[in-house]
Amino acid sequence: MGASDNNNNFLQVVFNNFDVLALPLVTLVYPLYASIKAIETKSTTDDQQWLTYWILYSILTLFELTFAKVLELLPIWPFAKLIFSCWLVLPHFNGAAVVYRNYIRPFYMNPQIPIPQGSQIWYFPQKKSIFREPDDVLSAAERYMEEHGTEAFERLISKNDRQARARRNGNYMIFDDDYRY
Repeated sequence: MGASDNNNNFLQVVFNNFDVLALPLVTLVYPLYASIKAIETKSTTDDQQWLTYWILYSILTLFELTFAKVLELLPIWPFAKLIFSCWLVLPHFNGAAVVYRNYIRPFYMNPQIPIPQGSQIWYFPQKKSIFREPDDVLSAAERYMEEHGTEAFERLISKNDRQARARRNGNYMIFDDDYRY
């Protein structure tokens, strides 16, 4: 009777902790394996599937970290996450590709989609163009020559040419005239 109790206890522990055991396999182990396989193929479809999966996994992880206290109150959350992860990962569903095709790609491929004011999460300040007019490059060069002289301008041009040639040849070096002593 002791052996069957041990088997029942083991099965009960596995069943009670199924999400803890299955979640790393579904969200990490299989996607890592499939991502490595995708890198080695010439197809872009599987690359798209797995890149999208890793983006969605990152978003899901950030969501979990942000709302951890609230999610602890929801006993169904680990199972919901497991089901959602299976939908994203399993080749039968290709959920990550579905999300990419229906939500991410249309948003980025159609810049005419209006973004409501205040809906942007990140703030990227717009840089003011220093070249407001087409001839501003010429006027900047003229100002440089007035301030530093034509010889300094010629040294600047020749140094830039040497660096460009060195980069093309693959042997980039720092030249002595890069620094003033």
